[in-house]
Amino acid sequence: MRIGIGVGDIAGRGSAPGDQIEQIRSLAERGAGSVWLAQIFGADALTMLAVAGAQLPGIEFGTAVVPTYPRHPTALAAQALTVQALTGGRLTLGVGPSHRSVIEDMFGLDYTKPARHMREYLTVLGGLLRGERVDFTGETMRVNARLTIPGSEPPSVLVAALGPVMLRLAGRLTDGTVTWMTGPETLARHTVPVLTEAAAEAGRPAPRVVAGLPICLTDDPAAARERAARQFAVYGQLPNYRAMLDREGADGPADLAIVGDEDVLAAGLDRLAAAGVTEFLAVPFGARDQLAPTIDFLAARSATGGARA
Repeated sequence: MRIGIGVGDIAGRGSAPGDQIEQIRSLAERGAGSVWLAQIFGADALTMLAVAGAQLPGIEFGTAVVPTYPRHPTALAAQALTVQALTGGRLTLGVGPSHRSVIEDMFGLDYTKPARHMREYLTVLGGLLRGERVDFTGETMRVNARLTIPGSEPPSVLVAALGPVMLRLAGRLTDGTVTWMTGPETLARHTVPVLTEAAAEAGRPAPRVVAGLPICLTDDPAAARERAARQFAVYGQLPNYRAMLDREGADGPADLAIVGDEDVLAAGLDRLAAAGVTEFLAVPFGARDQLAPTIDFLAARSATGGARA
């Protein structure tokens, strides 16, 4: 199981774009295998990855995730292919439909058929990323376009999929899924089986399963869970994540946070690997003096392929 680290908004620590570039640089220097950014309500994630990738060789990059509704697939495909060209093909493009409260209440867009939207969006996006001319007419979009970006290649595409419909779409049309606030039991019994079956039926390779959870190296796990309950409280209120918490039997996000000493953290990572997770998207949190040790622990695990040193 590979290990990546979330930066900026994904970790609840929004900061200026230049500061986030420096965070990525620091993680690369400390041995992180990959860095992931979310596209929420701050700086543009793909722009920052293009800048960071052009400066930092070796490290891989991902978005977790870019909401699809506000970006036409031709615009997103052009951005992703540009990042690929500038980084030598080191991007994983994570996309997702976001949430009704965001898409309708904040952006004023129609969220009545997210599954149909995602199926049509991925169909168009996939063709454009492969350099094909896409002539598509569906219920939610109509596209007749082709992109040509020399020096680029299609990135790996993942979908933020939680329920069975989205998981089947991810398995059939993309390289896998990237989850958030989904626990190991749910991953093992729900996420991985549904996704893998859909990929096999479509004749696709075994899918990537990127699982994101908060993590903190600490000698005071009770205090860390209290902090997690405050910092990640919103995810216990959004219906999509609430459904995954309920499926896991968790009262809230704090119950899914991986907190404790190195042995406890290692056991938590081992449990994710046993559930079928191919990549752990670690979101370090905690007091200022806990962040660096947590990141060092993750970098050391990343250097050994996620196994215990």
